[in-house]
Amino acid sequence: MDAIHINWTKPFRNRFNVPYEVEDFEILTTILSALKWREKNGNIKMVTDSIGAQYYKKTGLDVIWNSVENILDNVDVNSNVFWAAGKIFALKEQNAPVAMIDTDFVVWEKIDEEKLADVSVIHFENLYPDVYPPKDFFHMDNYEFDNDFDWNIKACNTAFCVIKNEQLLRYYTDKSIEFMRHTNEQNDRLAYMVFAEQRMLPMCAKKLNMSIMSFSDLNRLVKNGDNMFTHTWGMKQQMRDNAFLRADFCRRCIKRIIKDFPEMKNIIMNIVLFGDDKKLLKKRMNRLYPQITPNQLKKICALSYKGWGRFSKKFLEEIVVPAPETGEAW
Repeated sequence: MDAIHINWTKPFRNRFNVPYEVEDFEILTTILSALKWREKNGNIKMVTDSIGAQYYKKTGLDVIWNSVENILDNVDVNSNVFWAAGKIFALKEQNAPVAMIDTDFVVWEKIDEEKLADVSVIHFENLYPDVYPPKDFFHMDNYEFDNDFDWNIKACNTAFCVIKNEQLLRYYTDKSIEFMRHTNEQNDRLAYMVFAEQRMLPMCAKKLNMSIMSFSDLNRLVKNGDNMFTHTWGMKQQMRDNAFLRADFCRRCIKRIIKDFPEMKNIIMNIVLFGDDKKLLKKRMNRLYPQITPNQLKKICALSYKGWGRFSKKFLEEIVVPAPETGEAW
């Protein structure tokens, strides 16, 4: 079964006045996610924009996918409110059946496509009103909600989602994009986005009389990932706040990647084993990326890399730590 990763970089670039980059733990889960899918299930491509495509080529990460598709430069919705809109626009350009996988989500085993519904999602979500508010919450411009939409059906978490039905794929992406294009909202970064992505999907499926199922439920996923899935969404901020947790997670990822995919060792070395020698880092960056401007190089060298060098051997050879999110020891 074909799958897609999606990275629309515009929300990042609009919020942060720095050269585009992906955090170390996100890079490592992306590598695991892509390579495990290829090993167990089929082809996977990265759908991104020109900045993303350049970044993956520059870092050498483009090899983890079967291809990198640059089609998201013209996404025409508010990137502050609809920061994940790239997923919908990317999905619109695909054909069913297709699996959509977040880059922080790993599918460890083979998915039996024949047992799936018209749409299958990782888990359902309860309609908590602060996340999934009622219809009259939304400020719309020249737009009317479909009268056949069921506002009581549970939402779907789409960190991992498989759509098998072509009619549903077309209807859902069209309806979601129409909603995103017709709102006056400028600031809400939660309710509008999750409606367009995660609530409208089951509404569309029910209207079309399509079947819908979940791979798991939230309790089982938090407890042990069902031994099939790992999702780092809830752990990201913890890793940003806790350097030791971040280092432990990265160690485990690197060890697993090199164990399962030894050909990735050189890419891993380039990503994390810079050390804290600024002169060496500057020389290395000039050699690998001659297109970097002096100002960009200055900013990169000003970042803190202290402490990574002493982990180098342990990164590659040692330490097994249970994952705080799932209890797994990779």
